[in-house]
Amino acid sequence: MDIIFLRGLNIETIVGIFDWERVNRRIVVLDLEMATDNRKAAASDAIVDALDYSAVSQRIVSFVEQSNFFLVETLAERICEIIRSEFSVPWVRLTLNKKGAIQDASDVGVIIERGDKPCL
Repeated sequence: MDIIFLRGLNIETIVGIFDWERVNRRIVVLDLEMATDNRKAAASDAIVDALDYSAVSQRIVSFVEQSNFFLVETLAERICEIIRSEFSVPWVRLTLNKKGAIQDASDVGVIIERGDKPCL
């Protein structure tokens, strides 16, 4: 199994439990790792045979920009559900960073994995 990754995907959204978080959009930063088998794409050199990371990115950006969750855990779960179901990805690891959520911390967020972890 191979891994396609996206790192540092910055998206504005509404996420948080406090009143001020419910009205002010903030940036969340996503890092994604997605399991796939690259052999068919490598042999054909055709995007139709590849996990199209541009399409994944566009779909996730669209979803996150329109979302409105209280918890980053919920947002992360929904992102993984989209990736696994719409792009037939058997395993995904997502790091969701809500920078600035804790005043004295440079980063805060969640890391989740969904699906069967690939053998690398």
